[in-house]
Amino acid sequence: MSAEGKADRATRLGRLFKSSEGATAIEFAILAIPFMMIVFATFETFIAFTGEQLVSNAVDTMARRVRTGQITFGLSRTTDMNRTQFRQEFCNQISVMITCSATEAATPNKLWIDLEQVTNFSDIPTNVPLTPTNGGKTRDLDTSKINFTPGGAGKINMFRAYYRWPITTDLVRPYISNIQQEGATKGQFLIVATSAFQNENYP
Repeated sequence: MSAEGKADRATRLGRLFKSSEGATAIEFAILAIPFMMIVFATFETFIAFTGEQLVSNAVDTMARRVRTGQITFGLSRTTDMNRTQFRQEFCNQISVMITCSATEAATPNKLWIDLEQVTNFSDIPTNVPLTPTNGGKTRDLDTSKINFTPGGAGKINMFRAYYRWPITTDLVRPYISNIQQEGATKGQFLIVATSAFQNENYP
């Protein structure tokens, strides 16, 4: 190869090494995954927090109606509700964002209502009932500890709502999921809202 050819090749190689074309694309490719994880984690957390506030507000609303006698149980009144009717009314309260399935009120899978009479406020449990799942590797809501035995006028009630919130982003699921159903491959976020109150002495 002539000296002129060698010089031309060296010039082209020099231009190639000095070229900055495509650097932005490479930098974006490197940063895209952690950036998208942050975006998805922020979005997922915001949606879950909004759902948590919605469930909490529904608990407050339904608890107030029970406390004041707007909703009663087993008194042969037009205000009486059974377990399924109460759950359906709760579903109506959260329907602005969370939609219960057609059978959810009668056969719960995601939404669980625990409403029961207690003798004293000190008798109210402070822990969420959980049970080991998948060979003890995970935990899920222990639905056997959930009751529907509300008290009437002047009685003390504990009202808890549990909702298995689905997590849509696989990248952030391990960081925000706190339960996993038996046999399931994906975790969920358990929303818990609680209210303790003494019913008014309504007639």
